Amino acid sequence: MPWTLISTRNETTPIARGGWLDALRFIVAFLIILHHFQAAGPVPLAEAVHPVFERGGFLLTNFFLIDSGYVLMRVYGAAVGQGRMSPGDFFLKRVLRVVPAHLIMGLSLVALVLLSTAAGVMPRNPDWFRWDQLPAQLLLLQSYGVPGGLGWNAPTWSISALVGCYLCFPWILRGLMRLGAWGTLAFGIGAYLISNQLCWSLVGYPVYQMPMGYGFVRALPLFVLGMSLAWFAQKVWIAPRLAGWVGVAAFCGLAVAQAFDKNALISLAMISLIILSAGAVPVRRPSKLVETAAMVSFSMFISNEVVRIAWFGVVNVAVARFALSEPMQWALWGGGVLTAVAFAFAFHFAIDDRIQSRIRSWFRARGGRRDQAGLEAGPVISIEG
Repeated sequence: MPWTLISTRNETTPIARGGWLDALRFIVAFLIILHHFQAAGPVPLAEAVHPVFERGGFLLTNFFLIDSGYVLMRVYGAAVGQGRMSPGDFFLKRVLRVVPAHLIMGLSLVALVLLSTAAGVMPRNPDWFRWDQLPAQLLLLQSYGVPGGLGWNAPTWSISALVGCYLCFPWILRGLMRLGAWGTLAFGIGAYLISNQLCWSLVGYPVYQMPMGYGFVRALPLFVLGMSLAWFAQKVWIAPRLAGWVGVAAFCGLAVAQAFDKNALISLAMISLIILSAGAVPVRRPSKLVETAAMVSFSMFISNEVVRIAWFGVVNVAVARFALSEPMQWALWGGGVLTAVAFAFAFHFAIDDRIQSRIRSWFRARGGRRDQAGLEAGPVISIEG
């Protein structure tokens, strides 16, 4: 491969809305919905189609955590590193991006359970709605060894873990800025491999299978890997055509790896290459539709579990009462997936975006600076791995 395709002399591709990174955010958010809904059909998709629908949770988690580190590094790295945004303002901005929607959906689920119980419709899995598990989840403490946090809107464990990553971000940034491009890349890969080996040695799990109660330990190495990829991307120019071909090859490699087994490390490498390639392809014709879809992806993550519980609470009663056929059950399953997407769009435009507009106005009023890219990089997705 000619080294002219990779250079430290050319200006690197800036991050921008409406391109492949945004498209990936929406695609992965939709796959998360399929992952959470896959077991609710007449036959689980993991049995009817392929086991990847069940084990794919760890893939989507890896993508989500790496992508979060990558995007935040590229959007906020310069401002935080140069002192134009304080660590406190960065942390506050990130927390305020996720907490309002999290609390709204968590309390909505509480109301749903209370109302259905009052109507005489008990949850099919009452262990998932134990009241002693709720406080740690609402307070986003469930990823730090605090008792509780299981059940309810369970995928929010990754939001809890990311809050800790946000707190560490400025100090990780300082360390990475002292390294060169290739040194940073080696550090990110090495940090993950060392963390993985330590988890195997100490608790008998790979890092991506750490229990939900220690989600921060699971998230941080992947978040650091994403930051390292971003620092590399800001220092090393990759020819767009090469980036495109590498992205396609990495996607095919990921598909082949998953066709046979979990192949965790190979899959992780392919995901990293996909993100790195997507960020290296210039956005010459930004798509407003893709940008909007990406902005809604966080709402897709935060709301899909609540929609799933509500939708199939009704569907399961209807199936039992009217002895619905399997094709009708599949139609209702598909309707649930579409409802989850539609609800996310409605929640984003009617509630979440309006709240975030007020928060941004508050930041401007107190002298906060908007990032130069104009990209609000909230965690798009999360999954229950």
